[in-house]
Amino acid sequence: MHSTISRNNGDLFMENVALNDIAKQFGTPCYVYSKRAIELNYNAYAAALGDYPNLICYAVKSNSNIAVLQTLAALGAGFDIVSIGELERVLMAGGDPKKIVFSGLAKTADEMSRALEVGIHCFNVESESELVLLNITAARLAISAPVSIRVNPDVDAKTHPYISTGLKEDKFGIDINQALGVYERAAQMDHIDLIGVDCHIGSQLTEVKPFIDAMARLLILVDQLTERNISLNHIDIGGGLGVRYQNEQTLSVDDYVSELLPLLAQRNETLILEPGRSITANAGVLLTHVQYLKSNDHKNFAIVNAAMNDMLRPSLYQAWMDIQPISTHSDQQEKIYDVVGPVCESGDFLGKDRTLSIREGDCLCLFSAGSYGFVMSSNYNSRPRVAEIMVAGEQVHLIRQRETLQDLVRGEQLLPVS
Repeated sequence: MHSTISRNNGDLFMENVALNDIAKQFGTPCYVYSKRAIELNYNAYAAALGDYPNLICYAVKSNSNIAVLQTLAALGAGFDIVSIGELERVLMAGGDPKKIVFSGLAKTADEMSRALEVGIHCFNVESESELVLLNITAARLAISAPVSIRVNPDVDAKTHPYISTGLKEDKFGIDINQALGVYERAAQMDHIDLIGVDCHIGSQLTEVKPFIDAMARLLILVDQLTERNISLNHIDIGGGLGVRYQNEQTLSVDDYVSELLPLLAQRNETLILEPGRSITANAGVLLTHVQYLKSNDHKNFAIVNAAMNDMLRPSLYQAWMDIQPISTHSDQQEKIYDVVGPVCESGDFLGKDRTLSIREGDCLCLFSAGSYGFVMSSNYNSRPRVAEIMVAGEQVHLIRQRETLQDLVRGEQLLPVS
């Protein structure tokens, strides 16, 4: 729970707004974000980095709502994107293209062309084939493409295997043992401008050692490149700093940065970070109503109107997310519930074995839902995607309308009737 969320006389508030009032005004399910929390989380990175040359590139994939991006752009944030769709969102939100790094391992020529036209900071290149295509694409535009090669340092991030990205068996980046040769070949390409090195070892990391190990390996590579007259301007250590969902012992931003910066003493390279989850996760919640309560000989079920299509993390990653009533009731007996949704899958759950004092019609709050929530939602079971709301002090803004039934079939057509 972020400091911008609190209880007052048993009711949950985000900043100065009762979550119950938001549920009544906009209906449920809905995502609610604290503008103040996003600002505080970003500013924690800026303060920790201090005067050291840096660029904080928010990982758009974690929450790509344009109002969220607008909030960060106003603070001077850069952005880490992985598609042309994310690029256009950042530009729409007022982001500076010169502060955009383009990651992702399947960039197309069209995506490359658009990014080159707007003048992004660099491409994080993930394969030699991509490098060749980027050189050809830049040549067609008669410009040079700024490149940072993403290397795979083979560091165990000690996280869920689905969000581990820095081991040899992972699909991302170029093996660090092959990187020297790739850089040397890239240096011979007429339309490639080598400006950096990049890695990203995983997400939801709660220990500093994997970051330190990855940085140490990057620095060895950078020094080897310097000896070969290939000088780089920046080192991009990626993102991945974890947050507390349950009882994890997480790193503070201060502790994380204070461990990294000494490794860069007496160096000239700019440090690029790509935080996502640590900026938006604990700035958001998902509100949902209890539709029915039912029991059998083995289980109590709280059947809610949010489902795995709205919040996939518990089903996909077996992620634990805190669930609490937005208003407490002393007259309801506590029971242990599985909180489940209406989707036709046994894997459709938001939480299992939760001790709750609730009744039908109550509104529940799923915490730490600001990252990898709405962005991973779908229309499975023909369910419209939910609304998103931003709280700013005492003000409440609808930043995405709830989808309608007409939205569900937009673009579809019936066959001609013979």
